[in-house]
Amino acid sequence: MRAEYIDVLIIGAGISGIGSACHLKEKCREKSFIILEERDSLGGTWDLFRYPGIRSDSDMYTYGYNFKPWPDGKAFADGTTILKYLKQTSAEHNIDEHIRYRHQVNNASWCSQDNCWKVDALNKKDGERVSIRSRFLLVCSGYYDYKKGYTPVFKGSEKFQGTILHPQHWPQDTNYHEKKIIVIGSGATAVTLIPELAKDAEHVIMLQRSPTYIVALPGTDWIANLLYKVLPAKLAYTITRWKNILSHHFIYGRSRTAPKKVKQTLLKLARKELGPDCDFNTNFVPHYNPWDQRLCVVPDADFFHAVRDKRASVLTDQIHTFTEKGILLKSGKELEADIIVTATGFELCVLGNIEFDIDGKSVDFSKKFVYKSMMFEEVPNLIWTFGYINASWTLKADLTAEFTCRVINHMDKNKTEICVPQLREHELDMPRLDFIPGFSSGYMQRKMHLLPKQGDRWPWVNTQNYLKDKKTIGKEPINDGVLQFSKIST
Repeated sequence: MRAEYIDVLIIGAGISGIGSACHLKEKCREKSFIILEERDSLGGTWDLFRYPGIRSDSDMYTYGYNFKPWPDGKAFADGTTILKYLKQTSAEHNIDEHIRYRHQVNNASWCSQDNCWKVDALNKKDGERVSIRSRFLLVCSGYYDYKKGYTPVFKGSEKFQGTILHPQHWPQDTNYHEKKIIVIGSGATAVTLIPELAKDAEHVIMLQRSPTYIVALPGTDWIANLLYKVLPAKLAYTITRWKNILSHHFIYGRSRTAPKKVKQTLLKLARKELGPDCDFNTNFVPHYNPWDQRLCVVPDADFFHAVRDKRASVLTDQIHTFTEKGILLKSGKELEADIIVTATGFELCVLGNIEFDIDGKSVDFSKKFVYKSMMFEEVPNLIWTFGYINASWTLKADLTAEFTCRVINHMDKNKTEICVPQLREHELDMPRLDFIPGFSSGYMQRKMHLLPKQGDRWPWVNTQNYLKDKKTIGKEPINDGVLQFSKIST
């Protein structure tokens, strides 16, 4: 098996991988790179998810790339439009020619003798093994398992005579016309699915164990649309982007410092949308503070309208067992259904579930401190893209890609080939803290033990704060005393 050598290997052709490639082409023009993508086409999440109503839950002015203005008039876009945006971006920057589809990466080994990563992949087109050597490795594979979503074990599920679906693997020929549907779950997927299903179904029930915060926002940004009419697109985009970044930063900050007041405001707005004819306290008042989990955004209040118009309903209870006709609840009530949708979340995936080793010694990332939330102590030339969970993913993806280019250019300028974050003496006694503390969503809690650790001081912390990261990751000197660079051997 002949090994191919390149400068940078990117794993994943989703929004992070495509963005990283664009930054490389612009800022590191002499560097060779390829993207390995396991699926048949680019797009990641937006190519995988095909369930009814799939859309962004972040505004597109911050979810879009910093170098490509969002061209559509909608602030919250459907999956098809987002995928089109990604394909346009790839085509405009000639990224397509660098992508190798249906390549599954199984393991990556750092070789100190050759000072490079040796990556083994399976070409699923012909079954051949492929070996690639790269100076730098960028893992842009997202943060959940594409092969399977999370579905709890439901007692009696084999008895149900109807159809059970998970949104992550939605059959395109699913007929839900005039069907009775139960959607299990109350997260972003559920509140996205239900308004669309309710347009054609007989009735849709959202069955939840506990309520979540649901926030209605305008589907279009009138300020953005006005700016686009009177200003160049790039300038209008930048102004709108910063308007939304600062607005979100303020709201998130208030949620941390004055959670009771923010909770009161959110519930007041939701109650206004729903009207008086609902059991609001039982079904719409969460038992946690805002942003302990992500808020569920519903453009133009479509979810609330479906509930208010009686096309959908919300029920807070627990499942005792599935039955032939539907679901028997612990309260004793039985719900009938033709289709049950398990919108119960996804399985978090750390660094693409790839097995890493350094000179034959396996790397356990759960025992590693994370450097600026993108590199790992004692792991050379490896950068991981993990976006924000309290803001748009792409804000962090852009910062990570820009930082990558700065590191590569710094190494070229100083004729070094290895870059390794190392703990300094006064950092050796740092506590090993959760990568994302205080975030109670199930998908994160189930796999938190697999994520790397953060410390209690910079640069070994995961701030989840774009404004801070913009100043530090974006502007601090690369040679900060933590990143250790090795000269090219002669």
